[in-house]
Amino acid sequence: MIGLLLLWICTLIVNSLTHPAVIIPQDPTLTIGSSLTASCSVDQDLNLKVEDLSWTFNGRRLPAELYRILNSTSLSVVLNNLNGSKQQSGDNLVCHGKDGRILAGSCLYVGLPPEKPTNITCWSKNMKDLTCKWVPGSEGETFLHTNYTLKYKLRWYGRDNTCLEYHTMGPYSCHIPKDLALFTPYEIWVEASNRLGSTTSDIITLDILDVVTTDPPSDVHVSRVGDLEDQLSVRWSSPPALKDFLFQDKYQIRYRVEDSTEWKVVDDVGNQTSCRLAGLKPGTVYFVQVRCNPFGIYGSKKAGIWSDWSNPTAASTPRSERITGVCDPKSGEQNSTLRRELKQFFGWVKKHAYGCSNLSIKLYDQWRVWLQKSHKTRNQVAEKENTKEAKLKA
Repeated sequence: MIGLLLLWICTLIVNSLTHPAVIIPQDPTLTIGSSLTASCSVDQDLNLKVEDLSWTFNGRRLPAELYRILNSTSLSVVLNNLNGSKQQSGDNLVCHGKDGRILAGSCLYVGLPPEKPTNITCWSKNMKDLTCKWVPGSEGETFLHTNYTLKYKLRWYGRDNTCLEYHTMGPYSCHIPKDLALFTPYEIWVEASNRLGSTTSDIITLDILDVVTTDPPSDVHVSRVGDLEDQLSVRWSSPPALKDFLFQDKYQIRYRVEDSTEWKVVDDVGNQTSCRLAGLKPGTVYFVQVRCNPFGIYGSKKAGIWSDWSNPTAASTPRSERITGVCDPKSGEQNSTLRRELKQFFGWVKKHAYGCSNLSIKLYDQWRVWLQKSHKTRNQVAEKENTKEAKLKA
């Protein structure tokens, strides 16, 4: 008994030396717009005068008109219409002595209750795992630290499970690495909590087979098509992650010129792993990317989820090297109508040759061959006539 009494006395002595004052309330949590009255009470054995006490809030001295002397050892301060905490660790309210010495401190947590998380999206890359991300509430997240917990369970039976691997795809994401069932739907939701309360998102329901995606296509190669100055060939390999599963895949290509940020997308690639881009500018560097969409896995009716784009691959089209022959002025008027019609047809074919359609590429190639032969024939005739005229003049 005597030992306990001595321990209590020693505790009082230590507290009086290490904590010469105490602030009440200690570390309160308040909503934005609230008011707070806090008091600083000093140990009367330290002979500190209450008139010598002062307050600071986040390092800024508070004006004396906010103070009120409660008794010979206690001084209060009133804070009205509080704003959200400037840091999630809390705002610092400090009581000081005459010489500025810190006597006591309190952390103020000012914010809002969490808002309901929204836009939960999930995907699987191997049909054994699941990654989900969500959008947090707005203002409340800025002022108070909010904990998020992703939970899931089989729709019709089973217990609630908690995701454990957070921040795998950003600050509001979680990864479930294994132990997931196929051919049965899951219910998934996110719980949010902070010092002022908690809330729960809407529940989404999904089947793993309906949210399968994959890595971007690998081994993307872009090369020239012979000497054709307006075409490039693109080839790639199918993603290996899903090779053992029954599914279909389709691809998209996008490309842009080197000095532009605007991408052109080719949608009609289908499930082939090669494509020819036509209608390009001669002597120009192009950046090309490919992505994959696995769909119909084990008969799933969902559209599938596009993968990320592959890393950009660059290649340049050949420079135009057309022969500039001398044209007979007399034949210019006769051929003007033909040239105009050919120009219109060329524009139509070029417009329809942007995709990977075999028909459009075939038409385009046939037109180019015919046009090149036509140019060559006219140039040869022009050269013969010029040579003939030169001989007659001589």
